[in-house]
Amino acid sequence: MSKGRVTVIDIAHAAGVSKSTVSLVLQGSSLVNEATRAKVNVVIRELGYVYNRGAANLRQAKSKIVGIVVNDLTNSFFAELAVGVDMVVQSAGYVQFLSNTGESVDRQREVVASMREHGISGLIVSPARGTEAADFKPLTNAGIPVVIVVRNIPGAKVSSLVSDNFAGASAAVEHLAGLGHRRIAFMGGFANTAVFAERLGGYREALAKAEIAFDDDLVVATAPSRAGGVEAVGRAMLLAHKPTAAVCFNDAVAFGVCDGLRARRLEPGVDFAVVGFDDVIEAESAVPALTTISVDPQGMGRRAAQLLLKQVNSGKVEAEAIVSAVRLVVRQSSGAGLDTTARRAVS
Repeated sequence: MSKGRVTVIDIAHAAGVSKSTVSLVLQGSSLVNEATRAKVNVVIRELGYVYNRGAANLRQAKSKIVGIVVNDLTNSFFAELAVGVDMVVQSAGYVQFLSNTGESVDRQREVVASMREHGISGLIVSPARGTEAADFKPLTNAGIPVVIVVRNIPGAKVSSLVSDNFAGASAAVEHLAGLGHRRIAFMGGFANTAVFAERLGGYREALAKAEIAFDDDLVVATAPSRAGGVEAVGRAMLLAHKPTAAVCFNDAVAFGVCDGLRARRLEPGVDFAVVGFDDVIEAESAVPALTTISVDPQGMGRRAAQLLLKQVNSGKVEAEAIVSAVRLVVRQSSGAGLDTTARRAVS
């Protein structure tokens, strides 16, 4: 405990919570559950803390800071997205505060509260799983512009920038079907997310157009990570009727699928066709180079930053919804250069 004036840090330490949680309690935020609120208030009374609202308001004055919160910084897609954001905000005289939630809604609430304490001018966020529209209400009520990227949250009343997930997955299936594949799996991704639903929808429609029957066994939901890709291909190879190709939820999953194939002495692009989704920097230099749906992560970051700064500069929080186009980039991992004899070997 510090000597002299009691601080928010003292309260957080005594109550066993984070500084951001104490700040939310002091602000009367609805994001804190009643049990935690009661515990913090007991400590506040015991320590005799006095909330200096005037000083708090000064701290919350708008600064030249833009917050960016992502759900999985271990995925290089989000690192590239952040670089794109930084290109724009830096040239506009802003500093970027970057935070990773690791798919935790509680952590997301804490970091956003902390960013608000630093007086962010606006927020770009790829929401953690389980995020609800109500989570953005304190920001919109305070007039802080928000741009949601990658995952949309219906009813959030904030701007959104997402890729055309349906069209991308559809193009991937069309490409593989055109190469003669009939057992095409959909690998990776959390099944309870909108992005998964959209990409699965495109996958299913393209199968129907190619007159390929949908097989639920070929949809293998796992974490959208490299480890998830390894798991997905392992599960798929246990099927009685194994797939010969896969549309992967993202490039991270695709790299994992390639790892899992090699562990089984199968060569991606020769024995099994792999298509990713994102087109991260490593996709082109991977061996084999990854066929993927290009989303242009840096470009998405730049566009999100431009959308945010437009609202910051205008002083108006007017929600815009943008769906960015995607394109198929054909490289070696899908076996597009193989002759029909090689393709028959995996059919």
